[in-house]
Amino acid sequence: MASRPILHLLYLFSLISFASSFSSITLPISPLHATHSSSDPLQTLKVVASASLTRAHHLKHRKSNSSTPVIKTPDFPKSYGGYSVDLSFGTPPQTFPFVLDTGSSLVWFPCSSRYLCSRCSFPNINSTKLPTFIPKNSSSAKFVGCRNPKCGWIFGPDLQSRCQQCEPTAQNCSQICPTYIIQYGSGSTAGLLLLDNLDLPGKIVPDFLVGCSIMSIRQPGGIAGFGRGPESLPSQLGLKKFSYCLISHRFDDSTESSDLILQSESSGDTKTDGLSYTPFQRNPAANNTAFREYYYVTIRKIIIGGEVVKIPSKLLEPDSDGNGGTIVDSGTTFTFMERPFYDMVAQEFEKQMANYTRAKDVETRSGLSPCFDFAGLETISFPEFTIKFRGGANMTFPLENYFSLVGEGQIACLTIVSGNGTVPAESKGPAMILGNYQQQNFYVEYDLENERFGFGARSCSK
Repeated sequence: MASRPILHLLYLFSLISFASSFSSITLPISPLHATHSSSDPLQTLKVVASASLTRAHHLKHRKSNSSTPVIKTPDFPKSYGGYSVDLSFGTPPQTFPFVLDTGSSLVWFPCSSRYLCSRCSFPNINSTKLPTFIPKNSSSAKFVGCRNPKCGWIFGPDLQSRCQQCEPTAQNCSQICPTYIIQYGSGSTAGLLLLDNLDLPGKIVPDFLVGCSIMSIRQPGGIAGFGRGPESLPSQLGLKKFSYCLISHRFDDSTESSDLILQSESSGDTKTDGLSYTPFQRNPAANNTAFREYYYVTIRKIIIGGEVVKIPSKLLEPDSDGNGGTIVDSGTTFTFMERPFYDMVAQEFEKQMANYTRAKDVETRSGLSPCFDFAGLETISFPEFTIKFRGGANMTFPLENYFSLVGEGQIACLTIVSGNGTVPAESKGPAMILGNYQQQNFYVEYDLENERFGFGARSCSK
């Protein structure tokens, strides 16, 4: 079924020629502009809600496929719900924006002057003039061969069947690593693997594995995978921890930025001041590579307005098949909850806010629910929303992290999404995905050395 696009991909790639076979660092960054064409804020919310659901479906059903210890780089919110970071590759370096994604691992960019992107006609993005990496302009770029261990990072045990020219008896095998095809929630990308320099101020990381994509569907820009796979940026840099502080969403492509910090120097068991920690949890489904890439945390309780929401324990922790539990994902905007999980949370908000009028028309137009109409009211009261994690860490959200105000602030909608009710109760994958909207104005730390997730409320604006 995929043979035709792969042959076309290889044909295009054959046209590309190659020129040849941590202290603290701050990297300047620029935003990716992809403003939604609609001036209707409800339509914008609907687009983001839909994208969050699509992303959640993908994450839940995925199949397996240093001398500078600290690096500090700002990141920008994107109007459709993501955050971007600039990275430079090649000799001389070529710089591009990448979506910061803790739910995947490969780092890839649009590649070659013949990059094709289908259905990439987003507002303010000209898909025929996208900035792309030109391999022939980099003297340090080279193909990844089938016998390179880094090829196995992507293809795993399936590699030998794809690299038949490189059987153990073959001499001087020159077969290149096979074409990769990666599916994301909103689209897909395909290309070949390169080794090239990752150029950071004061530090060059040689032979960094990066994807050179020359065909994509609805993926106009590159993605920086920060997941747990060996091909991810944290893994390749040998990071001990990374952290970020996400400025508030305005869905207007603000040029304001905050910082992404990469640290490769061990700090032992030292905790960052002001942060609470919960341990990461490994998914027990050893046969599902995709689930092993995710950052799982364990929720003990959901508390709304002082009332404990009784979530079934089977949803709070992964079972032997890997289904259930909670992951943290920078690439998801609105937090996703499995339908039984979501219903209990939404019903508790409805119960405690029953004295307010439901804005049913806004729910239909925005894709969010419940929504409440406060027109004409002088005082409004919202229940406090807290998540209690394993280890005693509590995340109490500011109001703007779980309700979005629309209609000049007269209407508020809960910014948590779920399936349409037709999804089976025993759905696959994580039961909750903690999105970046709920992480706004929290300093968040992924302590890889000590296997724990830290967070603390603070203003992320500089």
